Amino acid sequence: MLQIMGYDWAERCQHVPFGVVQGMKTRRGDVTFLEDVLNEIRLRMLQNMASVKTTKELENPEETAERVGLAALIIQDFRGLLLSDYQFSWDRVFQSRGDTGVFLQYTHARLHSLEETFGCGYLNDFNTACLQEPQSVSILQHLLRFDEVLYRSSQDLQPKHIVSYLLILSHLAAVAHKTLHIKDSAPEVAAARLHLFRAVRSVLANGMKLLGITPVCRM
Repeated sequence: MLQIMGYDWAERCQHVPFGVVQGMKTRRGDVTFLEDVLNEIRLRMLQNMASVKTTKELENPEETAERVGLAALIIQDFRGLLLSDYQFSWDRVFQSRGDTGVFLQYTHARLHSLEETFGCGYLNDFNTACLQEPQSVSILQHLLRFDEVLYRSSQDLQPKHIVSYLLILSHLAAVAHKTLHIKDSAPEVAAARLHLFRAVRSVLANGMKLLGITPVCRM
């Protein structure tokens, strides 16, 4: 079918077997259609966003809810081996903390906010020697592994390597965000830290796009 549609990459496609998703039910009953799942994601995410006081005003909350909800669904689906069965949980999929797609999107949005707030003053030359803190070193070491993780996923066709990598990167960024302050830091230090966070956001965005997730800048 793909060849008939004119896609020259069709012959390079491989079928990857996958397991059974158990416990996925929507309001329309036991038979689960993709349309039902997408509608359920959008509705539940909008409800969650409305209940959180820190949610920012958005130009298109429905679009943001859909993108964050899809990230939540994809990350839960790709966390383990594709061939493994797993128990689906709507409550777990929308948790904003822990190893979830919502947490990935939240981290990306928060780092994007940093760039918006301080970028005009610090995104020029910077001195890498200012990144000596353990939190900075841990992030730099992890960033260096991105190519290795992509290669591993390309070899065994398992997205879980990328998922695990991005979740660890998000947790490292969350810790660093609390300790590596930009405001009130010396200009040289602030510039180096902002570039570090910018690199984290860039890798998070690229990694999520590889998984079929559209990063959000506000939520």
